[in-house]
Amino acid sequence: MDLRSIDFIVFVVYLIGVVTFGSWFIRRSRSTEGFMAASRSLPGWAVGLSILGTYISSISFLALPGNAYSGNWNSFVFSLSLPLAAWIAVKYFVPYYRKSQKISAYSHLEHRFGPWARTYAVIMYLLTQLARMGTIMYLVALALAPLTGWNITYIIVLTGILVTLYTLLGGIEAVIWTDVVQSIVLISGALLCVGLMLFDMPEGPGQIFSIAKQYEKFSLGSFSLDFTTATFWVVLLYGIVINLQNFGIDQTYVQRYITAKTDRAAANSVWIGALLYLPISAMFFFIGTALFAFYKARPELLPDTIEKADAVFPHFIVTQLPIGATGLLIAAIAAAAMSSVDSSLNSSATIVLSDIYKRYLRPQAGEKESMRVLYATTLIWGILGTAMALAMIQVHSVLEAWWKLAGIFSGGMLGLFLLGLISRRANNTAAATGVALGILVILWMTFSPNLTGTWAFLKSPFHSFMIIVVGTLTILLVGIILSWFTQKTPNKKKAMEDGD
Repeated sequence: MDLRSIDFIVFVVYLIGVVTFGSWFIRRSRSTEGFMAASRSLPGWAVGLSILGTYISSISFLALPGNAYSGNWNSFVFSLSLPLAAWIAVKYFVPYYRKSQKISAYSHLEHRFGPWARTYAVIMYLLTQLARMGTIMYLVALALAPLTGWNITYIIVLTGILVTLYTLLGGIEAVIWTDVVQSIVLISGALLCVGLMLFDMPEGPGQIFSIAKQYEKFSLGSFSLDFTTATFWVVLLYGIVINLQNFGIDQTYVQRYITAKTDRAAANSVWIGALLYLPISAMFFFIGTALFAFYKARPELLPDTIEKADAVFPHFIVTQLPIGATGLLIAAIAAAAMSSVDSSLNSSATIVLSDIYKRYLRPQAGEKESMRVLYATTLIWGILGTAMALAMIQVHSVLEAWWKLAGIFSGGMLGLFLLGLISRRANNTAAATGVALGILVILWMTFSPNLTGTWAFLKSPFHSFMIIVVGTLTILLVGIILSWFTQKTPNKKKAMEDGD
């Protein structure tokens, strides 16, 4: 299906505007401090909206409505864990990073456990971001292809070029301010859809709620203590761990804390991002529920050719929105992808410079040399992320592949950080052993469900959401227990919470 002229113009004007706006910050990103930390001068509300934009990727924009359409609001429990994670981040993580003033989230691990811990975290983070960029760019291309009539490959390449361009030129300040704009666009687009659905029902807005109630579409899932299925408690535990990982150790978020001009602004940014995501994610779930009710009431409007739940929302955008609004929604979907990819690009370049180049290759690197490394890394990572997205075309289930990769790559990082923060007694040996066992547990829980025949008894009984939960707890508990056996007196080395 080809875009109507006005919708095409709206979409193209948006893309040009975002790239131009982001590139405008080139004059403020000519130093490493400007490129990586925006000279530590940004207001908390802007940083908070940037955090929000990073949270709402194309995965959220498309997957959440599809999830609610085909099921219920069980996955919304993930969002309910955000206030707790935000409180922990504001109380412990933000002051810790702000006090140290170090741009890298992982330099602290070397102080606590040695170079291996820092290197491990850096490698896992970079691999996670590479997989994340590829997944997001592929999914947005998958959604935009039927809306625009363009080839998936072309969309992936175009997205990669545009995001890499303004991130390369504008640095972290371009990332944050374009995220602010894109957050506003995607929220506006979602609100427009909600309004149209509410007032386009044959019997009025109330029909959505009556149909949803009839089919139990607002259910949060079972409250039983069953860890083999996605019960309320399983999703809540998963949400707590993932959100602690995001707010506590993800360079994408930690770097934003450093860009805020004051400690209070940094703390406010966490609350803004977390508390705004709660109602916005609810809005995306409501869109899915409303879509279900809309097509139950008007089944003739949904072709039999649409079998996947994730394809229903794009179909609604193309067929039901007025001229101009379709272009806005397509721009919103693109915004959701771009605001996540640009964050990954800038944070990855920062990590390569501070944790690899200056740590192992050229500790004495000057300003000009460092800027060349930042530019080169942003460009290379943009190319690699685009290549990963193109490779995803051959993958049968992209979301499943992403969940597995993210679990393996990042599953051990939070446990290692928590061990350093919680236990003064934890030492190098205990930490390394805990990480090794934690990774083995993660690999077992990830791949054992595929076992058949003689080896079927080794299958993990837990739901996949429990992989990162159990992996994190394994590292933490093994590290704490081993610490008591490997030394008789408390470790005199300062815990991570004391900073460098």
